[in-house]
Amino acid sequence: MRRTAFACALALMIAGGAPVVAVAQVPAAELARSVDIPFETFTLDNGLRVVVHTDRKAPVVAIHAWYNVGSKDEPQGQTGFAHLFEHIGLFNPTENVPGGLMEPLRAMGATDWNGTTWFDRTNFFQTVPTSAVEQALYMESDRMGHLLGALSQERLDNQRGVVQNEKRQGDNQPYGLTYYTVLETLFPEGHPYRHSTIGSMADLDAASLEDLRQWHRDNYGPNNAVLVLAGDIDTATARTLVNRYFGHIPRGAQNEPAQADIPTLAARAERTLHDRVPNSRVARFWAVPGLLSEDAASLDIAASVFGGLASSRLDNQLVRGEETATSVSAGLQPFQRLGMFSASVDVKPGEDVDAVSARLDQLMADYIANGPTEDEVQRAVTQRLSQTLQALEPTGGFTGKAVTLAEGQLYANDPGFYRRQLEAYGAVTPDSVRAAMQRWLTRPVLALRVDPGEREAYVEAADTRPPPAAAEPLAITPREPMPAVGDMKPLDFPEIERARLSNGVEVVYARSTTVPVTRIAVEFDAGVAADSVEAPGTQNLMLGLLKQGTTSRTAEQIAEQEERLGASIGVGATLDRTLVSLGAPSANLDPALELMADIIRNPAFAANDVQRRKGQQLAAIAQELSSPNGMGARAWPALVYGESHPYGRPFSGQGRADAVQALDGDDLRAFHSSWIRPDAAQIFVVSDRPLAEITAALNARLGDWAAPSAPRGQKNFSAPAAASGSRIVLIDRPQSPQSIILGALVLPVTGADDRVIFNAANEAIGSGFLSRINQDIRETRGWSYGLGGAAQNLEYQVPYLISAPVQSNRTGESIQVLIDQYRGFLTDRGVTPAERERIINANMRQLPGQFETSQAVLGALRSNALFDRPDDYWETLGPRYAQLTPAQLDAEARRLLGQANFTWVVVGDAATVRPQLEALGLPVEVRTAQ
Repeated sequence: MRRTAFACALALMIAGGAPVVAVAQVPAAELARSVDIPFETFTLDNGLRVVVHTDRKAPVVAIHAWYNVGSKDEPQGQTGFAHLFEHIGLFNPTENVPGGLMEPLRAMGATDWNGTTWFDRTNFFQTVPTSAVEQALYMESDRMGHLLGALSQERLDNQRGVVQNEKRQGDNQPYGLTYYTVLETLFPEGHPYRHSTIGSMADLDAASLEDLRQWHRDNYGPNNAVLVLAGDIDTATARTLVNRYFGHIPRGAQNEPAQADIPTLAARAERTLHDRVPNSRVARFWAVPGLLSEDAASLDIAASVFGGLASSRLDNQLVRGEETATSVSAGLQPFQRLGMFSASVDVKPGEDVDAVSARLDQLMADYIANGPTEDEVQRAVTQRLSQTLQALEPTGGFTGKAVTLAEGQLYANDPGFYRRQLEAYGAVTPDSVRAAMQRWLTRPVLALRVDPGEREAYVEAADTRPPPAAAEPLAITPREPMPAVGDMKPLDFPEIERARLSNGVEVVYARSTTVPVTRIAVEFDAGVAADSVEAPGTQNLMLGLLKQGTTSRTAEQIAEQEERLGASIGVGATLDRTLVSLGAPSANLDPALELMADIIRNPAFAANDVQRRKGQQLAAIAQELSSPNGMGARAWPALVYGESHPYGRPFSGQGRADAVQALDGDDLRAFHSSWIRPDAAQIFVVSDRPLAEITAALNARLGDWAAPSAPRGQKNFSAPAAASGSRIVLIDRPQSPQSIILGALVLPVTGADDRVIFNAANEAIGSGFLSRINQDIRETRGWSYGLGGAAQNLEYQVPYLISAPVQSNRTGESIQVLIDQYRGFLTDRGVTPAERERIINANMRQLPGQFETSQAVLGALRSNALFDRPDDYWETLGPRYAQLTPAQLDAEARRLLGQANFTWVVVGDAATVRPQLEALGLPVEVRTAQ
């Protein structure tokens, strides 16, 4: 990536370090042209299109296989087939990898491995060490050309159950059923985009083995695919290897992705739904042009200005101005053939929903008629381009360079399509935004409203299915043995340097020159645990107000300055640390630091801001109390730690409604003075700029910051955790098609204690896709979309937490399976030699690719400090892993987990779940969400 042009262009856009009111004369088009991803392409004789991008920053290669088939290509009666087949391709064996791809992928040290399906495509991807590229290409080619002979009725039934539980998991969330109504209203019968990607329960029930075989034959041939290799590889090597492993696969049927028009509603469509939610939501939806349209960039910027930016029209009018909403949003979802434009408002409890809905229409109409200002457009475009630059740092994953190249090739027949997209953003003007909105958003709208109440009837899967039709087994085509993984390069972690500001604050630094971006984390020894027992939620409210106004800037001015700089200033907290973070193009570091320092040092805590933010936090608490995950997360900490323990409160930090309601500006100033101060701070930096330059910039803004006279806050961890003992606490959530099972206990270790051996052992039983509990409940029984158990990374007493969302009618059986699995693991079914080999290989081999991005390096610096690790900690892990034996792994698991006397929290429909739980023979207590 060419960094100089981008950095210079952004630098020229900024005029000084004071609050900026206008950008300079550099055209956005010049800024857009500075992003470059060099690539080469070739096509095999069987039609497979290959794109290669060379990036030598880390010894890893991203391998992405994208197919031009998605849910829009599914005929009536086969909804959900594309996604179901993605599961089959991802989680099941192939003809020549009979154990499945997951195990060798994990053993080779792959990172970012997954598969996804959406309306327009299906993809499989993994980032692997360079020495594992041949093995990964062999497996990817076996998935493409040698899958059907390994697909059995049993494996189909299993993945069908998993997918149906994925559907239940999404549907079970607050507002989780609204998307179905949006699609069914915007698009007429028979339209390719009318049904959801997850499909219907009935169609998934009806899928036969022969249906799925034919679906693969019709859609997954090499001539319907794009293969992208990005990273530590060149085109000549890629051509040789791709020909070797994919060249023999014959062409398949030619899939022609479904065409789709952009429908217009005959008249405004009003729809009202009900859900078990704390507040009403009103939203507007239009079908608009898609990814390839000339209007796409203007519509995206239109949405950002209206409800996407922190300084958006909706934020300024409804949240900060009239205070009738607790949150707002607007966005464009661009697909291959069309897109969806939406705006959404969460109505503040107690407000007139009809009046807020009418006000949304009024604001939208005025915006469509008059359009955005030049400044609004420039801020939105700068933010979008800065986000693009940062998203392109990794080679693969969900957002990296391989994704960008694959999307361009698949949808536009041009891997360089991103250039046209960026040029389009650079050319956006207020006139182009107004014209696009008047062209598309003056058409009839879908007005959707969701009110609190009992949900509409839920359509479940069939209790039983008819016996499947017999299907003849298919011949398996053997091929050459899978190549081995080569010698791995050891991790070379970036050199860590240190400095101190004039006031003694330590700066911990590592250099990364991949992109011209600086990332800074200013950490304070506070966190959620700093809240008092009497006033949980204080820190969260204080943090939420840091960007709502300083003594010299309003919230709107802060947001606008941040957007002009292409910067992102975040506030947040873990249980142990409070964080103010900055990510910005390095050319804009000085004004971005000026803004960040003002936010940290000079919060206003104005009375009207405090009152407004309290309303938003109270709404967030109410949302937690309506969400199955939130209800469970709020319950378990107090049960295992005790309510008086610093960790015995919800980890979200939202606190209790009564405590938050009682807070005022003086409380927040006192908390800020006690905890957000230089003598409790440490600064972590990853940048392309040298440490001396970074230190000087930080010193100019924070070096004269003196600790206040008030005593520094102290956390008290002397209280022991609550007594352990297995029991079940059931939180009733009616109409839940799925239960959330949480199993918690406190381990006899702190975060500073060495947990390398335990974490390795836990991969066998609880952590990761291949863990025993996930393989049993998800892959064998099909009762869950996914589950796991792991030690949480806290500074003091470390908890172990199992999280298992399962279908409601299997709740009790699932807990019994978990109990049995842990009991066996801790007695006579410890870590096997095969598990040990896979775990050790995986952890050693993933190290070189684990720190590909500056964000990952920054995270490592922070965790080293939190857990008092040496600078070379990550480089010492490989040799340590190599020495571990099954006996050592077993001993450490048994030492820390003991008898595995978990406290179980279950969130589900008590009418369905309680009889199952009582049959387990453990004490059962029914509670309401708190």
